Amino acid sequence: MKILISADMEGATGVTWPADVLPGTPQWERCRSMFTSDVNAAVLGFFDGGADEVLINEAHWTMRNLLLEELDERAQMLTGRHKSLSMVEGVQHGDVDGIAFIGYHTGAGSEGVLAHTYLANSITGVWLNGVRASEGLLNAHVVAEYGVPVVLVTGDDLTCEDALGYAPGALKVAVKDHVSRYAAVCRTPARTAADIRAAAKEAAALAVRGAPVEGGPFTVELEFDAEHLAAAATVVPGVARARGERRVVYTSGTMYEGIRTFKAVTTIVSAAVEEQYG
Repeated sequence: MKILISADMEGATGVTWPADVLPGTPQWERCRSMFTSDVNAAVLGFFDGGADEVLINEAHWTMRNLLLEELDERAQMLTGRHKSLSMVEGVQHGDVDGIAFIGYHTGAGSEGVLAHTYLANSITGVWLNGVRASEGLLNAHVVAEYGVPVVLVTGDDLTCEDALGYAPGALKVAVKDHVSRYAAVCRTPARTAADIRAAAKEAAALAVRGAPVEGGPFTVELEFDAEHLAAAATVVPGVARARGERRVVYTSGTMYEGIRTFKAVTTIVSAAVEEQYG
């Protein structure tokens, strides 16, 4: 049994505000250890549950945040940027039986600790076939095309609620309770590690690769906080203006194509943001 862990940081234990996840800050250095603790607890739990192999895909910001030296020696970690499938890189090789979303968060325009979708502020909403989408929802559709089930989700309490929509059968662990976008009631690392390990052990039984799910076509609509960002996004072939001045839309036959287009759009849009005016 092979498990893929997609590890994001905003939904990690103790994380509540931007400096906690911004590489290079003192708070980020502090929170890296708690982030690593969450991921390692999942690794330990999956091996407890019978996994033969666990691959961790670093999925936050620079994708160089986890402390490799603190991970269980049986695990392997894919770290660094510029991957074909970004947050779920590794699922496409046909050998993954289940995936865990560790440290996830809610989507742009939703309540939740550090809620966003790919870009921290510039994107104010994403809809997939008319449904407001988080990164979890987008990535769940990608992995479904490879027959891989989402078996475990961790993050704040609202992230666990969000996961009911895209992975109802997965185990969920809330490591903190949302108070505002920048505040939460947090459990201690010792408690969350125990909770995540126990859930991962149980979730291992759900890691059964099935038939690929062909759910397309997929229409993705994005809303930005400024008109010029929508204009910049239309540089990507197939992306067109949608309702209003700040929205664009595109349709893809598969979610593999859809997430790659999404990544292209966000890369171009992030380059069009100026420091003071956005």
